[in-house]
Amino acid sequence: MGNTGKLYTDALEAKKPNTLGFFLFIAVCLIVLVGIIATSVFFIAVRGAEQTMVPDVRGKDVTAALLELQEKELYPRIQLRYSQSADDKGLILEQEPPMGTIVKAGRRIKLVVSQGVIVNYVENYIGRNINDVRMDMQTLFASSSSPLLSLKEPFMYEQAADPAGTVLQQHPKPGTSISGHTVLEFVVSQGQENAIIRAPTLTGLSMEAALEEIGRSGINFAFALRPVREDEWPGTVVFQDPTAQSMITANARVYLTVASPRTADTEEIFSLFKYTIPRNPYPLSVQLEALLPSGERRTLITVAYPGGEFTVPYRLPVGSLLILSMLNREIHRETVMVSRDDLSLNQL
Repeated sequence: MGNTGKLYTDALEAKKPNTLGFFLFIAVCLIVLVGIIATSVFFIAVRGAEQTMVPDVRGKDVTAALLELQEKELYPRIQLRYSQSADDKGLILEQEPPMGTIVKAGRRIKLVVSQGVIVNYVENYIGRNINDVRMDMQTLFASSSSPLLSLKEPFMYEQAADPAGTVLQQHPKPGTSISGHTVLEFVVSQGQENAIIRAPTLTGLSMEAALEEIGRSGINFAFALRPVREDEWPGTVVFQDPTAQSMITANARVYLTVASPRTADTEEIFSLFKYTIPRNPYPLSVQLEALLPSGERRTLITVAYPGGEFTVPYRLPVGSLLILSMLNREIHRETVMVSRDDLSLNQL
């Protein structure tokens, strides 16, 4: 009996290693399985999201466009912009990337959505200066390739008591709704036919002071140069016709003569700028500037000028650039150079 129990005990002891090995085998299998699953998940994540094609949403309402992108698992990045038609409000004007592009799901799509027009009705321009209206138009539609409003030129003109350049009538009328490109037609004042003004006192003023006074008074003028005489001061106005404080018509030209200084300095030139400006129905804003070699920009004169020969005396370094503008648009430029006439005038 004792031998039998011993044999049974020995048999049990012999089976223990096999059970331990089994559990070890199971554990190894589980570790391998977990590794395989982790590796699979990793490669699935690396492979990325499912690819999709970008739809064409241009011209569609923003709500419909967002729903269409949502179906493709794409997300919008919205940018607002004014357009040229009130009918465009709320529609997609542009998209990026374009239609047909293959992207991963979850990609952001840039959408440019119309806010409608900047203005939706015609303003009241009556009583305003036409030059100011022009500037407003340029500023309002500076970034537009097809402006919503434009001016019909040439304008129609009438003689009136209103200052020259004043808008007297307009079409379409103020308050008219704008639904697309609109052309504005204006009737503009030419001023009174025989308006009388008093000629300013310019004799005895320096060249710079005379130009400043002309800019304030807005008279029609013409300059000439001659060598300075013994009883005169160089660079001043020595002659004026009609005389100072005399009553003249608003369009009458005042003739002025400036005495040229006696100098042989060829680094700085005293001369007369001349340029013929086309005739206008009423005086327009004209400006003459000088860009010096040092980089300094200097305004010589700003004046309302009706057109014809435009003459302005100047004393500037050689190499300076003279820039003539009308209504803030450059129409002419020239470089200050030494000429025989300048040398003979300056050295007398």
